[in-house]
Amino acid sequence: MTNIVQFIPRARVSAQENNEAFRTFCKSELSVFGHDLPFDENVWDVTLALELKSKNHAQRLVFSTFASVNDRVVQAMAEPFLSFAKGYMRYQHSMRPTKSVGTRLSALRALEAALVENEMSAAPWLVTSDVLNRAAKLIREKFTAAVAYRTGSQLEMLSEFLSDKQLTTVPVQWVSPLLRPADSVRVGEEFDKRRQEKLPSPAALHAIATAFRMVTEPVDILVCSAAAMLCSAPDRINELLDLDLQCEVTQEVPSTGADAYGLRWFPSKGAAPMVKWVLGSMADVVKTALVKIRPVTEPARQIARWYQKYPSKIYLLPQFEYLRKSERLTIAEIKDVLFASPVTDIAIRTWCKTEGIVLTRKDGQTTASFDDVQKAVIGMLPMGFPVANRRNGLKFSDALFLVQKNLMHPGRPTYRCAIDKLAQGDVYNRLGARSSTGVRSIFDRFGLTEDDGNPIVLSTHQFRHYLNTLAQTGGLSQLDIAKWSGRANVSQNAAYDHQSSRDVLALVRQAIGDEERMVGPLSRLAGMPLTRRDEFARLKVPTAHVTDYGYCIHDFTMLPCQVHADCMNCTEQVCVKGDKVAEENIRFVRHETRQLLHEATAAAADDWSGADRWVAHQSKTLARLDQLCEILEDPLVPHGAIIQLSGVAPASRLAQAAQQRLLIVDTSHLGGHS
Repeated sequence: MTNIVQFIPRARVSAQENNEAFRTFCKSELSVFGHDLPFDENVWDVTLALELKSKNHAQRLVFSTFASVNDRVVQAMAEPFLSFAKGYMRYQHSMRPTKSVGTRLSALRALEAALVENEMSAAPWLVTSDVLNRAAKLIREKFTAAVAYRTGSQLEMLSEFLSDKQLTTVPVQWVSPLLRPADSVRVGEEFDKRRQEKLPSPAALHAIATAFRMVTEPVDILVCSAAAMLCSAPDRINELLDLDLQCEVTQEVPSTGADAYGLRWFPSKGAAPMVKWVLGSMADVVKTALVKIRPVTEPARQIARWYQKYPSKIYLLPQFEYLRKSERLTIAEIKDVLFASPVTDIAIRTWCKTEGIVLTRKDGQTTASFDDVQKAVIGMLPMGFPVANRRNGLKFSDALFLVQKNLMHPGRPTYRCAIDKLAQGDVYNRLGARSSTGVRSIFDRFGLTEDDGNPIVLSTHQFRHYLNTLAQTGGLSQLDIAKWSGRANVSQNAAYDHQSSRDVLALVRQAIGDEERMVGPLSRLAGMPLTRRDEFARLKVPTAHVTDYGYCIHDFTMLPCQVHADCMNCTEQVCVKGDKVAEENIRFVRHETRQLLHEATAAAADDWSGADRWVAHQSKTLARLDQLCEILEDPLVPHGAIIQLSGVAPASRLAQAAQQRLLIVDTSHLGGHS
């Protein structure tokens, strides 16, 4: 059990003294990132502490300046801010651990740059609101809007920490000006660009299917098969790469007698372990992918089983077992032991030098100690071996995506005796992420491009966005989408919904006139004998846009909103059953309206001027909200049904003017004559 130790500042000392005490406390009293953490060094290896999913490379914290972070030779932050930054990273990870340590470190770099620039001193106790504003500006100039928002949030957290722990000379109350980029707008060039970045293009999806049929090389088989499986359900890549060898589940469906096919999954963000059932149209694709993957990865599992049984002995192919009795190995024998692909003598000498193995030349032969080679190879076993994932207990010997070390690397020989799990970067690179830097993608290999001739570049998360958007468009309930995606909360669905206003418009038009799919006046539109239903729908519903309660079908090209966004009293407001966020907003407005009606009624009883009109308005609004909620809660109304209430006729401008004229006439006798 980890004991939480907090730093408590002293009230009667200066901010500078509290900073010095904070540094000493973090260096001596904390054990986060390891008891043996080299606190005074400017690069920390935190791989073991972070345990990032499906990433095989080391994770390091580099305390570099904001300007030199991307340089080959980085410059360290200036003291005394450098010591504070180290203490802050260690302390905050003990209190508020995060996988995104890079964003937290970026906020520190920006603050140090702003301090040096404004004060000519890197003293954290000199931080003020002006310094924080300058740091925020540096962040905005360097990062995209989304990354800037996240880094700004970390900067705001940093300012609160400095103030709470009395580490600044002047107390700081600061709020980040870096706002979250708006993603609710679903029209225009910006939305189309954002949608294109999140979703795979039709050409890319066709290219995946084409490559899946054509691949023969092990590397391409693994990448194409992984992509095919991601197209079958909205999964995260780290969840896919943690699949068990025996992940398939077949179960009879009682109602039909047919077999349902699914895979066992361990969601990585809070949801419970589950079986994800695969659509019938994709079941054969997933089965084929697994048939292709298993032979490619079986040699690595065989190696893992050996080391699980003999953890201190090097794995040798049967034809080289005789070498186990040798005290020394020649260069040629080291080649046979280590690598499955041809390598030069120079490469073997370099490997021995890198691993600290002494080569000895005697009687015209260069040899190395068998024990030294064995020790070096045992040291290559993956971190945590034999357990590949402590969260679900998966062993390397049971992992579906286990490969021989360097199999996925384009420029290194594949090991015969060492293993690695397939990493996210291995898949990203072969999907086009490094096509411009010499790593050929599966699309490059077969000459597959986008429709405009540009190279295809995909990320594995695009498949997840794509399937979620299809589910939203198809009317799947928000709860089902969240379960299908392995989410712990339905509120997370919104970030993966990329329906455009054109999609919404098509959905509303398609449902017009269908009483089974709509509730309200649009469902009762009579079919016109000379006009097809879809053509009439285009006339009736020319446009649609998203609101807090569903969609508005008002045509703003004709005239602006006539009800001042009073959506609940407008016939052009359309709601969709199953939209959990919109339904929660509707119920909240109903609760709020009840309170307002109660207050307006009390005000009218006290003869407040105009209160009677508020009573009438809130009564009408509450009645409509009750009617709407009754429809939403009706089990006979299916999920995805489009609901439009009737019975409200917003006053035209002429009617409003006439009503105002009557009020003027009625009250004119109260005034005097000049």
